[in-house]
Amino acid sequence: MDALPFAQIAARLIDWCADHQRALPWRDARAGARNPYAVWISEIMLQQTRVETVEPYFRRWMARFPTVQALAAADLQEVLKFWEGLGYYARARNLHRAAQLIVERHNGEIPADRSALLALPGVGEYTVGAILSIAYNQPEPILDGNVRRVLARLFNIERPIDDGAVVRELWALARRIVEAASPGRAGDCNEALMELGATVCTAQNPRCLLCPLREFCQAAQQGVQHARPVRLARPKTPHYDVAAGVIWAGEPFRSKLLMAQRPPEGMLGGLWEFPGGKREPQDADLAACLRREIDEELGIEIVVLEPLTTVKHAYTHFRITLHAFHARHVGGSPQALGCLDWRWLELDEVETLPLPATDQRVHRALLAQRDAGAGA
Repeated sequence: MDALPFAQIAARLIDWCADHQRALPWRDARAGARNPYAVWISEIMLQQTRVETVEPYFRRWMARFPTVQALAAADLQEVLKFWEGLGYYARARNLHRAAQLIVERHNGEIPADRSALLALPGVGEYTVGAILSIAYNQPEPILDGNVRRVLARLFNIERPIDDGAVVRELWALARRIVEAASPGRAGDCNEALMELGATVCTAQNPRCLLCPLREFCQAAQQGVQHARPVRLARPKTPHYDVAAGVIWAGEPFRSKLLMAQRPPEGMLGGLWEFPGGKREPQDADLAACLRREIDEELGIEIVVLEPLTTVKHAYTHFRITLHAFHARHVGGSPQALGCLDWRWLELDEVETLPLPATDQRVHRALLAQRDAGAGA
């Protein structure tokens, strides 16, 4: 690594980015560009989420929670509602708790210290590098998916980038580049690396002729840029059938319906859903699955009525097909057995709750059916 032109690479990146960087709300000086809070929020939102998806969420979030103090003082349910649709809801829960800790421990100021940042929930090495470099101009590296791809091509890394030893090598390379940047330009250098990966050194059809690093790129020189980065073979993604119930207290659309809140930790923690669960081998059919799940989760008896809608959804490590049914409550009083809480609500009240993406679609199907006259 010592013979590589890290200073030239850093300088080229910074010069290129000054002319080619996209205008994004978290880079807008009027919105507090390089404000540590704005940097933190944007980087957490951008994890595993596309930029065009994040932009409107970031604007709404900063309008409602413009400071650490505002976020810390907010109710978690409101925070989850503002996050609704971004997915990976642990990020929102961690932001809320971290904001409270920042107010308690750091007088509401985002720490400029690595160990203090790493002590916050949801803050890992990447987020630390982003905050310290972009907000505080400390020469700390970042390594997101875009940067990994750039480095794998730039240094023609032939081993899978998912391998632990390769990940450590990539971090070392990223550090050498940012440390070679001119004083006070660490944030610019890191943003340039991310921008290059997002707009030029893309996963498919990299635009090598437009790349400011093309003369240094070892993969391009050997004509193997399309074969980099190398990745480990992914296992087959499992699929599950899930049954969910729109459980009415009486007649559909003429009575209240039952919503359940997921446990606070774990997948989709704290969100509200139409209760149900995964079909198991012992379930004769989806209706039997739904009856069993409702008994285990809420301790009540239901009659399963007609199907409402079917929703397909992909999570990071598995896929589901959610089958939503109308149902009627016929026995027992709801209890929070396999959920955090439950509520009987009017249909129009459901939209005030933070819902997973699948349940948002079930809710829209309900509204469409009502508007079509099903409840008349």
